[in-house]
Formats: sequence, C-alpha cells, structure tokens
Amino acid sequence: MSSTRSASKQRKTAETDISVSIDLDGTGQSDISTGLGFYNHMLEAFARHGRFDLDIRAAGDLEVDTHHTIEDVAIVLGQAIDSALGDRGGIVRMGDATVPLDEALVQSVVDISGRSHAEVNFSFGPDPIGEVPVEMIPHVFHSLANGARLTVHIRQLAGMNNHHIAEAAMKALGRSLDMATTADPRIAGIVPSTKETLTD
Repeated sequence: MSSTRSASKQRKTAETDISVSIDLDGTGQSDISTGLGFYNHMLEAFARHGRFDLDIRAAGDLEVDTHHTIEDVAIVLGQAIDSALGDRGGIVRMGDATVPLDEALVQSVVDISGRSHAEVNFSFGPDPIGEVPVEMIPHVFHSLANGARLTVHIRQLAGMNNHHIAEAAMKALGRSLDMATTADPRIAGIVPSTKETLTD
C-alpha cells in the first residue's frame, strides 16, 4: 500500500465544475465551497470525523436547482477516494460506526469491495435542510458509493430532526470509512479478498 494515499479529481460539464482533493491519512482538515451551506457542513463533518484532509471547490447551476451540484460533488468525491485507495492492498476493508446526534442515531457500514452498492434508509420530515432538499441526502450516499466503488449501508435507528439525522449519517460514514481504509500491518501489501483483487 502506498505511503501517500491522496488523490485529486475534476469533473467539468455544462452543469457543474467540480474539483476534489483528499488525503485519507490526514487529520480532518477541510476547505469546502459548494455554494450550499448545509452541504458544506455535511462534507466538513465527513472529513473531520473520518480524519480525512479534504478540499472541494464546486460551481454549479444553482439557478436551476441544487441537484446537479450535490450529485456531482458526491460522484467526484467518490472518484477521489477510489483513486487514493490504489490497489486497496493492506487495508482493513470493512468498517462499522454508529453515531448519535442528540435524538438521532445513524449506523454506517462500509465494505471497500470494488462493487458500487448503497442501501440507505432515512425517515425525514418534508422540510429542506437549508438549501438542501431531503430527497437529495440519500442520493449523496448512492452517488459517493458509485464513484468510490464501495458497498455502503446507512440506517437511521432514531431521530426526528432532519439536520441531526443527515449530519449523524455523514459523521457515521466518515468514521466507518476511516476504519475500513486503515492499514492493517498484518497484511501489508496483500489485498483482503479471496479473489485477490478489489478493483476488477
């Protein structure tokens, strides 16, 4: 496994212009600008609790709505994570975290499997969280899992406040992904799969 597990990715379309840099072995520092205050907050929580150093710059067609910006940032973040993982050798591979935020409780289980799949279960009220429609919160996890080629299960175990539920989910994802990406010295350089690959 490389001693430098960092990557940068860009995506530019007629709808968005996104750049993401991540260091999986960071300290949780972030500099994030998406044009959406609550989305910035979610991504900052992900970085802080995952101990990832994360830089995101996003310009999107927010005059249309928030969908393209939210989706594309999650895709590019996933792609940066995928690239930073390299051949995925020597990692724990799986991680599980359950995170409270006041009345909310959310579990995230991650498998760095090389297969994109997300099962997401929330019970949000109808109101948006700042500028972010609640239907976009599950979409963040689906898009990130696709970009990073992860299997992700997110389950809301308790909660009534939309902000608390979404924030707890991002913190849980950060913690579970930190666990899964941790180097296991017992298998240095060995891909933790009986297939001997997590990238094909």
